[in-house]
Amino acid sequence: MNTPHASRYRETYARWQADPAAFWAEAAREIEWIKPPQTIFDAQAGAYGSWFPDASCNTCFNALDRHVRDGRGDQPALIHDSPVTSTKSVFTYAQVLDEVATLAAVLDDLGVGKGDRVIIYMPMIPEAAFAMLACARIGAVHSVVFGGFAAKELATRIDDAKPKVILTASCGIEPARVVEYKPLLDGAIALAAHKPETCLVLQRPQADASMQVSRDRNWRALVAAAKAAGRKADCAEVAATDPLYVLYTSGTTGRPKGVVRDNGGHMVALKWTMENLYGVKPGEVFFTASDVGWVVGHSYIVYGPLLHGATSVLYEGKPVGTPDPGAFWRVIAEHKAVAMFTAPTAFRAIRKEDPQAKHLAAHDLSHFRTLFLAGERADPDTLKWAEAVLKVPVIDHWWQTETGSCIVGDPVGLGLLPVKHGSPTVPMPGYDVQCLDEAGKPVPAGTMGAIVLKLPLPPGCLPTLWQDDARFREAYLTAFPGYYTTSDAGFIDADGYVFIMGRTDDIINVAGHRLSTGGMEEVLASHPAVAECAVVGIKDALKGEQPCGFVVLKSGVTQGPAEVEKELVALVREKIGPVAAFKLAVTVARLPKTRSGKILRATMKKIADGEEYAMPATIDDPAVLDEIGVALKARGLP
Repeated sequence: MNTPHASRYRETYARWQADPAAFWAEAAREIEWIKPPQTIFDAQAGAYGSWFPDASCNTCFNALDRHVRDGRGDQPALIHDSPVTSTKSVFTYAQVLDEVATLAAVLDDLGVGKGDRVIIYMPMIPEAAFAMLACARIGAVHSVVFGGFAAKELATRIDDAKPKVILTASCGIEPARVVEYKPLLDGAIALAAHKPETCLVLQRPQADASMQVSRDRNWRALVAAAKAAGRKADCAEVAATDPLYVLYTSGTTGRPKGVVRDNGGHMVALKWTMENLYGVKPGEVFFTASDVGWVVGHSYIVYGPLLHGATSVLYEGKPVGTPDPGAFWRVIAEHKAVAMFTAPTAFRAIRKEDPQAKHLAAHDLSHFRTLFLAGERADPDTLKWAEAVLKVPVIDHWWQTETGSCIVGDPVGLGLLPVKHGSPTVPMPGYDVQCLDEAGKPVPAGTMGAIVLKLPLPPGCLPTLWQDDARFREAYLTAFPGYYTTSDAGFIDADGYVFIMGRTDDIINVAGHRLSTGGMEEVLASHPAVAECAVVGIKDALKGEQPCGFVVLKSGVTQGPAEVEKELVALVREKIGPVAAFKLAVTVARLPKTRSGKILRATMKKIADGEEYAMPATIDDPAVLDEIGVALKARGLP
């Protein structure tokens, strides 16, 4: 643990505990309401209650119009930095407002109104953000689907959301290839039972999409015509409880879960986090290296920074390969970002390619204050490496698509708490985090259990799943009555620090002992030759399950893989003990991941167990699964 800092966290959290309604009423004063809330929380409404049930508002007004009105019109709102196209552009708040109000008028002309759904299937370009905000402006409900998602998966989302219009671009751009979106979209619409009335297509120079005459319209042509006619849409008044967006997560049944985000609570929660959690002030630059197709992109590329009057960087590139492992350092230095938010896997990739951080030397990061990591468990070794090379606080924090913002973190704006590597620190105001056994009883400090959230959930969290209240209750509220089930496992130590060790299905049973794969991954990652790793439990006739480690070695490692693997087995036995029954470490060139960087452990387990598996819809490169299979067969598995 590092040196303690003075922090207002304890008093702030205690203030929330003492009177949650008063706490959130104060936070709500940061939002400009059309009809201010008279009731802060209605415990009788919805599945667990409802925040600001009698208020009305408009999210786009709070993100754009109010800042232009109050003097931020000439301040940059959005910086698009695209190494894959070698282009950069800056949009002021006034310019973004003009683009958004015009696009909203186009949507209005296409018959889109309050409550209608609009699917956005786009790459990391400014128009993706404009599309989200344009929907918010007129009260339409947007559902962003990650650009390049397979046709079958896109079709399931079309059938569930039933969009009136789909907004898309002709292509997305990867470092080594152009991904044409229109054939995927056409295929999805052919598969879907629901047919959108219109597809608005943005043609990019890198690919020209074919257009279906009766359905497809040219984005640039319609926007240009609206501008020529002076057409701009006003902000619609919506209820605070009306949905702003639906964001789909993969469901275990094959049917995606549509996480609903409301307007009012979402604004209150995100606005509070920007300064209190992230320590970013209005006018400063915040760089979130994610994608608008994921919740992090929704919350901290688009809505959070703009609600706060900050400047957001929208980055169309990768942590390595566009063009090198210094890409993030260039963006931070060039745009003077004071804070950055990305996934741990991005830093593992940088560390693998540039262990000595030699690419950092060419860039001035003197204005950079904080790095935030989330999206998956941040192993202590990666955190320590980032701290050592950046010489700024590196803050792990934990949240979910369902919550929309941080559950457990270290609040920079309130004053940093001491860091414990491996823990995202402490619960944020709004969250009563508990650790329970299988019977729903609290476990002693330091004991592994299910991490749950005492109801009600705070503003900004999902009120339900899209048109499926029953599935919402079954998936999240049934396992532990009175609590929201996170499906994460971990423990809470004597100081109240929360440790998330993995998903509940990542806890493996070895000869009756429940062991955390996250704990074993910590040990593997501490070896100086290991860049990243994953541990899964594989079938064992004697012990039930046996942990198997997959490791990727750093560039330039001189030790042979067999020697490293032998050392890793010994290291796990030394640190965790013989109970781990850790017998196998497999060196691979890379790990299978989703496009957002999450390691596909469940799929790896199926391969290791010799079971059939469905190709994950979000996988970054399917070929890596074959590589895993080859590596296992070389060891006699499965």
